[in-house]
Amino acid sequence: MKHTFIIITLLSFFISCKQGEVVKSVPSGHDLQFNTLASRWDEAIPQGNGMLGTLIWQKGDNLRFSLDRADLWDLRPMHNLDGPQYRYKWVYENWKNNTYDKVQKMFDHPYDASPAPSKIPGAAIEFNVKKWGRANYVHLSIKDALFEVRWPGGEKMYAFVDAVEPVGWFRFENVKDDLLPVLVPPVYNSGTEKEDVNAHSGADLRRLRYPTGKVTKGKNEVTYEQEGWGGFKYMVYISWEKKGDTVEGCWSISSEYPKWPKTARATEVVKKHIPMGFKKAFAENKNWWDSFWAKSSVSLPDSVLERQWYLEQYKFGCAARNNTPPISLQAVWTADNGKLPPWKGDFHHDLNTQLSYWPAYSGNHLDLEEGFVNWLWKYRNTFKNYTEKYFETSGMNVPGVTTLTGEPMGGWIQYSFGPTVAAWLGQHFYLHWRYTMDKDFLKNRAYPWLKDVAVYLDELSVRRADGKRKLPISSSPEIHDNSKDAWFGETTNFDLALIRWTYSKAAELATKLGKTDDAKKWEKILSEWPDLSVDPKTGLMIAPDLTYTFSHRHFSHMMSVYPLTILSWDQGKDVQELMTKSVNNLVKVGSDYWTGYSFSWLGNLQAQVRNGEGAAKALRIFAENFCLSNSFHVNGEQHNRGYSKFKYRPFTLEGNFAFASGIQEMLIQSNTGVVEIFPAIPASWDDVSFDRLRTEGAFLISAEKKNGKVTKISVISEKGGVVKIRNPFDNNEFKTEAKRIEKGDVIKIDMEPGETVVLSMK
Repeated sequence: MKHTFIIITLLSFFISCKQGEVVKSVPSGHDLQFNTLASRWDEAIPQGNGMLGTLIWQKGDNLRFSLDRADLWDLRPMHNLDGPQYRYKWVYENWKNNTYDKVQKMFDHPYDASPAPSKIPGAAIEFNVKKWGRANYVHLSIKDALFEVRWPGGEKMYAFVDAVEPVGWFRFENVKDDLLPVLVPPVYNSGTEKEDVNAHSGADLRRLRYPTGKVTKGKNEVTYEQEGWGGFKYMVYISWEKKGDTVEGCWSISSEYPKWPKTARATEVVKKHIPMGFKKAFAENKNWWDSFWAKSSVSLPDSVLERQWYLEQYKFGCAARNNTPPISLQAVWTADNGKLPPWKGDFHHDLNTQLSYWPAYSGNHLDLEEGFVNWLWKYRNTFKNYTEKYFETSGMNVPGVTTLTGEPMGGWIQYSFGPTVAAWLGQHFYLHWRYTMDKDFLKNRAYPWLKDVAVYLDELSVRRADGKRKLPISSSPEIHDNSKDAWFGETTNFDLALIRWTYSKAAELATKLGKTDDAKKWEKILSEWPDLSVDPKTGLMIAPDLTYTFSHRHFSHMMSVYPLTILSWDQGKDVQELMTKSVNNLVKVGSDYWTGYSFSWLGNLQAQVRNGEGAAKALRIFAENFCLSNSFHVNGEQHNRGYSKFKYRPFTLEGNFAFASGIQEMLIQSNTGVVEIFPAIPASWDDVSFDRLRTEGAFLISAEKKNGKVTKISVISEKGGVVKIRNPFDNNEFKTEAKRIEKGDVIKIDMEPGETVVLSMK
């Protein structure tokens, strides 16, 4: 199968044998390329490896590398999250007694008043390039994450963050004068940037009250050591060498905390790697990215959507690893403006972390998604302690807003202490099982997680007058924001969908493991919960007494359609009408108070109701109106075209990655057990293809449509089993060498592990 991206890959790089020259990149239609450097941190060129990250831009006369590390955190505890009031029941009593202001003062206000816990920035490296004039060529090759800058006088700069090792590299060529890197510490002690309300900036860094960091300069090296709260320390180290007209260097950041396992200090890391040199290190870096891009690809007739998908894949490759912290609000690109990052750069589990991993599954990047489930499992006991203390039950829930170590941070407690957070997070354990068919993971992680959540919800629930179960109070992120009305006396569709999903999947996994008694128990409890609330005119409701009639950014009432797919297209006409009515109502009510991720989510929802035009439109609006030039999603509308009343620009990543998922949902779906090829593409997409997208059951599928007809499908089975594919060939006319195949409206192929089957049009 031929794809635009593969062709670009074959043309894009060559290695020069001339002395002193580095690997060179050729621009592609998917790259970031500009006529000059960005002048703001949030428009900078992003690079990263899940642990380290950098943003490269120009600040005044200086080329600036904003350096970050995923585990740089101020972990001081929230002292208000303790005592006899720290109970779900206490919140319920004050809500019921109309004394909810007590709850807000106790739990909500301190989050805004305290600067920490919070993600914190690392430092910056600056090079004075005033004499060189304005850069006239700026290019990031997403194929291998190589960044190149050129100036009018012939000066050049190359940079990358190693894809595997905790180091970053830079190389300048044709340098006529001295060029010394200057390490710039964050402004923890003096000075500050002007407040940028538009970027939803956090508190001034000086409020953290850190002691002055120590900067030590040596010959061709600089070390910065900073002490934070509670014994936390981190180090930034830069080393470089000038040979003739070339300056080449390496940097790293290390962190330490009294209770953390010891890791190599930044000085050790750099001194280990710098003898390798830029070119050799880059060659190894390129191997990782070659492997990454070989995992999956798409070819779309819409250049805007295709380019954005590749940019999202690139950022995902920069932000996620299986052995690093999960993707937080800004991942490894913390704000470099003298402030704490928007919303403290924390882990929001009422939407943000979940959406960030949506594209990993069908996008065939489960190796990177593992970092999320690994982190959740690592802090399982922390979550259980929180559940026992706050909800006073056994089993497990997870705080909706957490620190690096899984501790609760507070905030709007309807969501930061939401009653079904662990259920939504549990979907990632379930999906990891379904897309890998890893039986050990099923037995040792997926089912235990869902079982813990099921036990907790069983104990938390109470009975209504009709005998059905309900939550004492329920919420629907982020309906009614932080008011008393954000709690509902009846269970919202958001919470109810997650509860019903949990018991359904717990029963499914228990059955798979032969735990018959468990399965019967979960099925019985499921039958005791009510059905979703539906309005005859508008479809899915927010709660039994609240219809979706006002524009809102969080489609929490639509969870049953996507991502949970409790309601799916294969369930017949009545369900299809409900799904379509509900999605159409979202569009009808309008996007005045949507943010960027709302359009990404809508793209996924439109794909579920087989509206290809609607999906493509929503995703195009996102890409063209809610992203900056470097592809960062900034929540607010940037071009005043009437799509949203939010005009600010706080950078967060979930909208970016939910966009990628939307494209994939248009191309392939498998949640019903039957693979749908091109289920939701516009009618005008006559020529479209994808390569090695993953489905449930651990199948890798490639497909091609030419001149309006599906011409070829290739299936690779990792674990063996029967793959079911909705027949996309006209008149059932296709050829194949598959031996164990059943043709019909649904093609069934019995496959061996590692087997490849090709179906092609006659």
